[in-house]
Amino acid sequence: MTDSAQQQATDLAAQIDHHRKLYAQGVPELVDADYDALEERLRELLAANPDVALEDNPLERPWSPELVAGQTIRHSRPMLSLEKATTPEQLEAFVARFPGQAFRVTPKLDGISLAIAYRDGAVEYVATRGDGRDGERVTEKAQLVVFGLPERLEGTSGRIEVRGEAVMLRSTFDAYNDTHPDRPLVNPRNAAAGTLVHKSPQECVARGRTLRFFAFDLFEEDGSAPAGAGEVPDDPAARLRALGFDVPDVFPAADADELARAIAEIAERRSGYDFDIDGAVVRLASRRAFEAAGATAAAPRGALAWKYPAEERMTRLLDVTWPVGKIGRVVPRAQVEPVFVGGTTVTYASLHNPRLVRERDIRVGDTVRIMRRGDVIPFIAGSVPERRTGEEREIVLPTDCPSCGTALVVRGTGEELWCENLQCPAQAVRRLIHWSSRHAADMEGVGTTWIEKLADDGVLERPSDFYGLTVEQLMAYERMGETSSAAMVASIDRSRGLGLRRALIGLAIPMASEGVAKRLCLAGFERIEEIMALDAEQLEAIRDIGPKVAASLVAYFSRPEVRDEIAALRAAGVDLDVRDEDRPIEVADAAETPLKGATVVVTGAFSDPDSGQKVPRPAVVRLLEQAGATSASSVSRSTTYLIAGADVGASKTDKAARLGVEVVDQAQAWAWLAEAGVR
Repeated sequence: MTDSAQQQATDLAAQIDHHRKLYAQGVPELVDADYDALEERLRELLAANPDVALEDNPLERPWSPELVAGQTIRHSRPMLSLEKATTPEQLEAFVARFPGQAFRVTPKLDGISLAIAYRDGAVEYVATRGDGRDGERVTEKAQLVVFGLPERLEGTSGRIEVRGEAVMLRSTFDAYNDTHPDRPLVNPRNAAAGTLVHKSPQECVARGRTLRFFAFDLFEEDGSAPAGAGEVPDDPAARLRALGFDVPDVFPAADADELARAIAEIAERRSGYDFDIDGAVVRLASRRAFEAAGATAAAPRGALAWKYPAEERMTRLLDVTWPVGKIGRVVPRAQVEPVFVGGTTVTYASLHNPRLVRERDIRVGDTVRIMRRGDVIPFIAGSVPERRTGEEREIVLPTDCPSCGTALVVRGTGEELWCENLQCPAQAVRRLIHWSSRHAADMEGVGTTWIEKLADDGVLERPSDFYGLTVEQLMAYERMGETSSAAMVASIDRSRGLGLRRALIGLAIPMASEGVAKRLCLAGFERIEEIMALDAEQLEAIRDIGPKVAASLVAYFSRPEVRDEIAALRAAGVDLDVRDEDRPIEVADAAETPLKGATVVVTGAFSDPDSGQKVPRPAVVRLLEQAGATSASSVSRSTTYLIAGADVGASKTDKAARLGVEVVDQAQAWAWLAEAGVR
């Protein structure tokens, strides 16, 4: 192993986590093709350098972009992600792992993964995939807006859990946009996610904004079966259809050749489907073989997702602008000659970041390859140098903020440009718009145009200014009558009850995603002032909050203008305390062991006590969490146990001793896990 290989692996892991967070926030810099390439580079690097070790390898963690925003529920079985394949060699390697086994292939629907649990024929709950371990309970909304969910499973007893994908059909998407040209939906995938979290499912149904559920798997348990030990037939499609579910096409494949033909057949049928797909799912046909194959911490070994190549067209790059985002990131935005690609006409595309602009040698005036994989953001994959005329010009990076003139700061591996001036006008307006958005204060009656107008006039400068607006003040503006003004003020007044999680989202704290806001609520903090008082070490002790996020939170809340704004919001009667719906719900309680309710830090190397096989540390953490523990990344005074595997360095154990934290060896930890019934 070389230091450079270790550093490359660490950098790639950081990039992967960075782009996962951006995707979850709805502001991705990379599309699937570029993101998949990052994962593949890390996978190849680790394979070529077996001595390289990562403290927390993102490839060994299940990941989903679907945030857990509301009440949570623990899945009976983890809803893992799938290993991806984009080349014939990867597909052949997968098949070679299972000699003599047959496979089945289905379209990979591009929607929202759901788990529907039935008890004695009646719906028990509907939950999103969430982070794979915990999902969001969406039962009432799903029963209204998701068609294809039977209210009862007649003739059944015990517990049945059905898993599948909720999608917005293309016909539904087109019909909605035809009847709502003033507020069109962007694409079916985003529309599906937005529909499921819409505050008024009844309004969605009335407007024809509905989803369709397609099932692909189920688990059946009788009344005496332990949780998670259900029986599943080899052909779940037939059983699911008999229960009344829609099921996507299923193609059997006896060998690699038939597998390739099935994938090609799905690709040919792609345009004829009434739903978007972004690939094909390949899995072992035998349930027994699939279960025996097991899983990594992130994905089942007996299945993979074949990703179809993105659709590509040629066009011309006309110009590059540098808009300023709400948290100060200055990104390159390409204007191109209109071109039809991926089902829509594209006039603007992503250039991702300055590093990729340089590496791909993209110039204004170039003929460029623009790609769209059915996902949200079209992107420029590269230029076509042989078509250059000599009139093209290099893209010049700004050195100062286009909005306020502050010198820009370069950060990260993408050489991203940032404006750190919180008073920057462009950021101020975008922060106001963000505060009013559905995910934050949800001021439905306050439009972007009016926010910009009021900000230009100096009436709105910070979120607390919303709550001082009056009907009389608004009526002074042209085209603002008493009815419109009263509706806007009423919408603002209703938003005072937003609560802690939405307030944290609305403040647009750098590096603090919606997931961070949720984790802070789950950590037991009741008021925003409690979070403001935390130091970096205390924040890092919270699950999924690392050093960079902790530092960003501390820096943000230490600013006097931020503290003044929190006080102003309180004075305006805005609720900044945790709401009941942001607290977790646990369905299956673990057995009573010392782990239940404990806060643990895991360090060292772990091996299965029965087989001796190495167990990745993230997998150990998830087992401990299933037993009712809360994990943290560093030892602090709030830590209950330091769970120590083999080859533990002295730094953590010494710190545990200083803080009076009990050190537990892995033998005791495995015994507790067995006692809890999670292994």
